[in-house]
Amino acid sequence: QFQLPPHVIRTAAATVRRRLPYEDLDAAQLAWRAGLEEARIGMDELGRRIEPQAAWGDLVLHDRQTGVLREIVAHVRQRATVHQEWGFAGTLRRGLGVTALFAGGSGTGKTLAAEVMAKELGLDLFIVDLSQVVSKYIGETEKNLRRVFDAAERGGALLLFDEADALFGKRSEVKDSHDRYANLEVSYLLMRMEAYRGLAILTTNMKKALDTAFLRRIRFVVDFPFPAEHERAEIWRRVLPSQAPVKGIDADLLAQLTVAGGSIRNIALSGAFLAAEEGDRLQMRHMLAAARTEYQKLERSLTPGEVRGWV
Repeated sequence: QFQLPPHVIRTAAATVRRRLPYEDLDAAQLAWRAGLEEARIGMDELGRRIEPQAAWGDLVLHDRQTGVLREIVAHVRQRATVHQEWGFAGTLRRGLGVTALFAGGSGTGKTLAAEVMAKELGLDLFIVDLSQVVSKYIGETEKNLRRVFDAAERGGALLLFDEADALFGKRSEVKDSHDRYANLEVSYLLMRMEAYRGLAILTTNMKKALDTAFLRRIRFVVDFPFPAEHERAEIWRRVLPSQAPVKGIDADLLAQLTVAGGSIRNIALSGAFLAAEEGDRLQMRHMLAAARTEYQKLERSLTPGEVRGWV
């Protein structure tokens, strides 16, 4: 998994030997952790690292989407077996990297799904904001992308390229030299993703804006739909900790709010802080105040139907 030079492997092994008598983990688990720590060097300045905590139970998705996510994990986990031991690398040669596109609105669970997969694979999740990588200067975007992929190769981290719309678009029709160069930038990104031995994921809020020629080069496309009311109720149930002191909290009433999972988490947390500040149990009136704040941020207005029966 870790492509590290011999002297770094020796250093990591020495670290494992030192830690072994004092840790609850066995040698293999400590070695994996040491490999991760060495592989992180040079990555932190290129993206935002998340040490994954979320598990499959934290995802509220259709079985169809969850099935595809588990299939992607299998492709990463069994890559050495299929490519090398079974010889597929020799017959296919190109496009062996595991690439995916997560498409859906803000807060629908794209980043959470990537975190769950990273946790399952025992890898770090690095979020790279493509809008920060893309440069107006010719040649700079490729240089930035090259630094990201070269550093990530050390540990095969899960790379999540956020805001793919900053680079992608219906650009196959070349009208001027900038369009032609934008096509080269996209082609370079896809080429590096296809050659990457980890998992590279693109996220987009606007799948329809992406050119179908680019989509064909992505191995998996997973849609993250806006959650239905019963799914929102389930997200509410999972986001409220069992030890939180609550009074009269009704997940079905809360699910009347037409917001995605990201906003549900914001409202639940803000409501909890309001209740804690009052020295009271968490109640629907705290959720109502938190919902008003969240809706202001979203530049929307709460409708009477969304909060009917709350207080």
